[in-house]
Amino acid sequence: MLIIDSKDCENIDKALKKYKKKFEKAKILVQLRARQSYTKPSVERRNVVLKAVYKQKIASGQIES
Repeated sequence: MLIIDSKDCENIDKALKKYKKKFEKAKILVQLRARQSYTKPSVERRNVVLKAVYKQKIASGQIES
């Protein structure tokens, strides 16, 4: 649960902006989306390896982004 400390004189827009930043940093939405479907550990590892290979190819100049 996210708690935002706001002063009485603080604008509601500023408090909402603080809440959005805190929500984004907590990665709550990412966790919820990950829990919607189960992915096998082997598939997760394969995706991590494929992403690393892709990043290496971009860094070496084989693929232009």
